[in-house]
Amino acid sequence: MSSLTLDAGVIPLPRRSSVPSVRTGDRADELADDRAEMLKALVLRARDGDAEAFGSLYDHYVELVYRYVYYRVGSHALTEDLTSETFLRALRRIRDFHWQGKDFGAWLVTIARNLVADHFKSGRYRLEICTAELLEPDRPQEGPERAVLDSMTNRTLLAAVRRLGSEQQECVVLRFLHGLSVAETALIMGKKTGAIKALQYRAVRSLARMLPDDLR
Repeated sequence: MSSLTLDAGVIPLPRRSSVPSVRTGDRADELADDRAEMLKALVLRARDGDAEAFGSLYDHYVELVYRYVYYRVGSHALTEDLTSETFLRALRRIRDFHWQGKDFGAWLVTIARNLVADHFKSGRYRLEICTAELLEPDRPQEGPERAVLDSMTNRTLLAAVRRLGSEQQECVVLRFLHGLSVAETALIMGKKTGAIKALQYRAVRSLARMLPDDLR
């Protein structure tokens, strides 16, 4: 696996997050708030030039960025290169990052999205999903949309998502495979939240129609 070189040293790619994940239960909301505050503090420290803080942000978000890019390009080698470039650009531009309701992870994925678009700018872009591990057990429930996806096997889901239009594919990947919010997905796709909700609704309806008869 390649590595990302920063002024503070070499950070292997990818690594498991150093920021604790939110557990389900009575304290979930409190833990989520604590986690958000911890990430915000890391961003502020990184903006002030703290390389260790940026390394912690890297640890927390690298898997998200890596999965996003890999779903797009389908090549581990290219994914590693683009993921490394995403964090290098983020490091150079972190002083320009302002909260304004924007999640730092969404900002990173926006950088990655632009890099992927630049890579394929000479040809027609088509979203590819190239992993068998489409459904992860620890994602929060998403109501009827989640039920539709849970009723499909990984293989069936992979085939069905590939039959969606490119925007619907991207919406499904961001919302249900990455677990991003509607607002974060809107930010990354350059659309309003209402448009994302409508896109999501149409995508899930299309996926439901593709369900085999024995899964309906």
